[in-house]
Order: sequence, then C-alpha cells, then structure tokens
Amino acid sequence: MAITNTQALDQLADTIRSDRACQVLASQATQLVMGAGNAQADVVIIGEAPGKKEDEQGVPFVGASGKSLDSMLASINLSRDDVYITNIVKYRPLDNRDPTKAEKEIFWPYLLQQLAIIRPKLVITLGRHSMNYFLPGAVIGDIHGQVVDVTVDGVNYQLMPLYHPAAAMYNGSLRATLLDDFQAVAGLIRP
Repeated sequence: MAITNTQALDQLADTIRSDRACQVLASQATQLVMGAGNAQADVVIIGEAPGKKEDEQGVPFVGASGKSLDSMLASINLSRDDVYITNIVKYRPLDNRDPTKAEKEIFWPYLLQQLAIIRPKLVITLGRHSMNYFLPGAVIGDIHGQVVDVTVDGVNYQLMPLYHPAAAMYNGSLRATLLDDFQAVAGLIRP
C-alpha cells in the first residue's frame, strides 16, 4: 500500500531528526518546523527560517509575517489549507538572525525531498534567502512576480520569487507590490 504525501512528509521530518541535522540550531530550538498545509498542493511557498512564534507553535509563518501572508492568500481566495508552506531552514536561528549559508546547505536536500513528495505546479519563494538557492545571484527587485523555469537536480520547477511579507511590513510600498504579485499567482494556478 502506497503511503500518502502527509505520511511521506512525516517520515522526512523523522529523518531530519534522526540525521541530527544542524544540531547547533536544533539544540537551541523548541522543535523542528517542517511545514504546514496541503501535502498535495499545487503551490508550495518557501521562506527562510522559523521565527520565535513558529518555533513555539511548530508551524511556519504564524507571527506578524504569517498574518501578512494570510492576507495575501485571501486576496486571491486561497487559504493555508490550499497551499503548503515551509522554509529552507527547519529550526529557528537564535535572535531571529538570518540563516547562514552552512545552515541553508544542510537543509537544502531535505527541502528538495519535500518538493519531490508534493510535486507542486508552482514554487513561490519569499525573500532572497530561498530565492537564491533556486536562482543564485538573482536580485529579487529585478525578478519578483515573474515566473522562471528552473531545473534543480534534474527536476523542473516553475518558480515565482516574491518579496518576503516582513519586507512589506517595514516598507509600505512593497505591500502593494506583493498584492500585485499575488494576483499573478492566481492567474497561474486557476484554469
């Protein structure tokens, strides 16, 4: 009997724990923040790393940035139940610092396994940290809201880099840009 995507993602989370991936972060975190949402979603949204509230609750994007993301999803008649949300780094970096290159490298293979399980039609990266793993050297200001075909480890993805919701919280003009970019997402996923 084949296992479901949800079961496969749970097994992957167990593998991350048993591999003792990124023990420096793991030892300081409350828990692994694997991802949440629809394990068969057409859209996977990838951020950088869990924050304090995410670490406490074990769910990505539940703080202020999460409320902003929920608002963006609602603007195109989607909810968290319609998409799958995750981060490259699965444990919270202390003091809400940016994840290091080494931390992202440790978790990159696990992220690719998540994508292989879910098989989304569209991958949305939020912010430069997740975007640069798919598009090294790209500048988010130049390509946000555009669909880019990328091949990673022999797998083709349609990728749309977007600004991180936190950026829109600190720069009000980016909120309108993010809303516009989300409208483009709606056009891609609806027949």
